[in-house]
Amino acid sequence: MARRPRSARLETRTARLKLAVRKKPHHFTAISPGYRRCVGAGRWVVKVADGHGGSWTKVVGLADDHENADGEHIFSWWQAQDKARSLARGKDAGGRPATVAEALADYEADLIARSASPANACRVRYHLPPALAAKPVSLLTARELKHLRDSLVGKIKPSSINRLMKGLKAALALAARHDSRIGNANAWKVGLEALPDAHTARNVILSDDEVRALVAAAHAENDAFGLLVECAAVTGARISQLARLEVADLQADRADPRLMMPSSRKGKGVKRITRRPVPITATLAARLQQAAGDRARTDPLLMRADGTPWRPETADYRVPVIRAVRSAGLNPTVVTFYSLRHSAVVRAILAGVPLRVIAAQVDSSVPMLEKAYSAFILDHSDAVGRLGLLDL
Repeated sequence: MARRPRSARLETRTARLKLAVRKKPHHFTAISPGYRRCVGAGRWVVKVADGHGGSWTKVVGLADDHENADGEHIFSWWQAQDKARSLARGKDAGGRPATVAEALADYEADLIARSASPANACRVRYHLPPALAAKPVSLLTARELKHLRDSLVGKIKPSSINRLMKGLKAALALAARHDSRIGNANAWKVGLEALPDAHTARNVILSDDEVRALVAAAHAENDAFGLLVECAAVTGARISQLARLEVADLQADRADPRLMMPSSRKGKGVKRITRRPVPITATLAARLQQAAGDRARTDPLLMRADGTPWRPETADYRVPVIRAVRSAGLNPTVVTFYSLRHSAVVRAILAGVPLRVIAAQVDSSVPMLEKAYSAFILDHSDAVGRLGLLDL
């Protein structure tokens, strides 16, 4: 059996109660707890080095100064040693401060619990150096976090760096909210500050004729894929939203047919899926109604040619999109499925549809539309503004 350290000043309650009352614990050693003398029962405190020049402390529990030890809340000197070792070695999940890797794992679980996508948390973990991943969140400094951010410059796009650092900041902030010992929030507020001028909109906008050619090429691929592409072209919805459409979401028996489009999982807060009406053409409504047939109302509205649902997380739509783009005489390295969304937004802007209405229909926000499509908004505002000019 391994030897256990002894301390005549701490082993008995009589000796401990003779010590001066103070916040700083008495008698810290490398492998045994310190003792914080209080007016009432004292506290056992463990202090653990993190291997990076710092340390963290944690109250083990009450000392058996006035009550008998129970091994759960009140500890004798020997029981406190065992508990301190457990905390120091990470065997007590609620004891030691979370590392960066554990903070990311908790953040990922939190996103999943809120029905949000954990993809960004996974990407952050991929770019995290092992030494930084193993470091307690409470010991992070602005300098090393800034070094992490700057080390990605030139490897990935600045906008991607900002997106990753935003996810890391959210994970660290979540860890700080759950552990009062983490008081260095300024480290990630300063060290992970967003890179300036990183957002450069490179939205590929297709003409109406190019959209028609792409939809025709998709229908030539197969009718099921054609319906998916046509829905994207008409509504401007994301692939994740289209894949979640159900048969009941189609309202084709109205004079103004529409889809009750489910929301995406982008944005902050709890990602509760809601549905908003999005207008569609009578032609598309008829095609969707025919494709739905007599299927159950809860079945997916848009299906693959083999009768299985679309699964955007597996990117099962990308290969047929590339073939359709080529068949339409377009460049597949430039034109993507998202080009249909961008084209639909710009078409609505140039048609004079209010930005708030467009934002609601495409599940976005007015600030995001202004940031991504500012050039087209200016073109439209110029045309509208000329209506009020006085020609002298």
